[in-house]
Amino acid sequence: MSPKSAPDIVLIGAGIMSATLGVLLKELQPELTIEIFERLDIIAGESSDAWNNAGTGHSAFCELNYTPEKNGSIEIGKAIKIAESFEVSKEFWSFLVQEGCIKSPETFIQSVPHMSFVWGENNVQYLKKRQQLLEANNLFKGMEYSEDPAVLKQWIPLVMEGRDASEKVAATRMEAGTDINFGALTRALISYLQQQPGVTVNLKHEVRDLDREEDGRWYLKVKNLETGKKRKLHTRFVFIGAGGGSLPLLVKSDIPEGKGFGGFPVSGQWLVCKNPAVVERHAAKVYGKASVGAPPMSVPHLDTRMIDGKKALLFGPYAGFSTKFLKNGSWLDLPRSIKFNNIRPMLAAGLDNLPLTKYLIDQVRQSPEERLEALQEFLPEAKLEDWELEVAGQRVQVIKKDPEHGGILEFGTEVVSAADGSIAALLGASPGASTAVSIMLELLQRCFPRKLATPEWQSKLKQMIPSYGQKLAENPTLLEQVRTWSNAVLQLKK
Repeated sequence: MSPKSAPDIVLIGAGIMSATLGVLLKELQPELTIEIFERLDIIAGESSDAWNNAGTGHSAFCELNYTPEKNGSIEIGKAIKIAESFEVSKEFWSFLVQEGCIKSPETFIQSVPHMSFVWGENNVQYLKKRQQLLEANNLFKGMEYSEDPAVLKQWIPLVMEGRDASEKVAATRMEAGTDINFGALTRALISYLQQQPGVTVNLKHEVRDLDREEDGRWYLKVKNLETGKKRKLHTRFVFIGAGGGSLPLLVKSDIPEGKGFGGFPVSGQWLVCKNPAVVERHAAKVYGKASVGAPPMSVPHLDTRMIDGKKALLFGPYAGFSTKFLKNGSWLDLPRSIKFNNIRPMLAAGLDNLPLTKYLIDQVRQSPEERLEALQEFLPEAKLEDWELEVAGQRVQVIKKDPEHGGILEFGTEVVSAADGSIAALLGASPGASTAVSIMLELLQRCFPRKLATPEWQSKLKQMIPSYGQKLAENPTLLEQVRTWSNAVLQLKK
């Protein structure tokens, strides 16, 4: 379809967030016209790409940073919220598969056990306590725990091989874990959108500026990066889902709600196994505990992946510092993002996080031998020649105003929207992609409250997401029903 000068909806960025929102809106109101703008020449080329994210299907089964220990007690609230959100995502994907909107679930989702693995007496006690707390909740039913080396050798033979027998170790395992290729999922969603009337996808197009008009509409300036041609258009609603590129556009929007936000870029690298014999002997996502001072996205994990039909084994990510906000961004992204209204929060957050900055710089300076040392904590018999370094994705952590500290660094995702609901931006990183559906439902609540309240939208949402409006953590019968259904449709282990 040819582009219109005034589409109902403009989505900036062709990643998992825009794709999810686009499909939700088109299902809820089929007559909507939607334009998507992506600066790269491919769909899902940045954070959503399989090589640029963990692909864990973040369900809090194995990620220990979602269950922090404070004053001797373990907080599980965040883990429950994330696990619930992931089930909601599975429901939505199952609906789309059932309706034929996505053809083959195996192209983007696979069953892979999720495990946590720790060593040392204190960490073992922490993991045991964590498993007992989580397993009591139906979302985590079936979580196994073991300190027995014989059992662990069955679960993770490579991890146990060559390990000191006197070392105290423990692991948990959730067979219900998944591996997700969010790049493949995003491409499937956008392919479906492109088949709908009134939807246009523009690759190699960059939104350069946006201003609010007196009538409440948004006026956008877009450049075709291939031809150099510039275009102007109006729209009633803008979603900025451009990953690390969201912050500069939010600043340009000049909405009061966007004032004071800054970004702290964190880059990543993987060690990728190139020895097929080693790859075949491991079949799990094994997460450990992050080093002191490490950002959550740097929690070390030994990760079985299915990427474009081929099994892969990754270890990392090794964190790093770059002033780019996108993998394909500019070195000037960070300095250009500093404005009068966010300089205080950014300076305050920077001073509060000096150990983090030092940690990231140290990570950048690591030698191959130092990276191998970190890997050998997981795989004692790992050999340097079996692994090669690959650049992972770029993340921008949110810096926001704080009355006490001036500014704080947040690890997570945040929706920033205008009071009138005409524009919204998504900032932040993990667990983003896995909880995209819940994040976009929150956005609908903020930006389309009247429509959301109508019987038509309510009915359609309950059709797409059977648990919509209910808490799965508090309703074991409903959880069992939706899990059985979604696992069957997505061809996952029960």
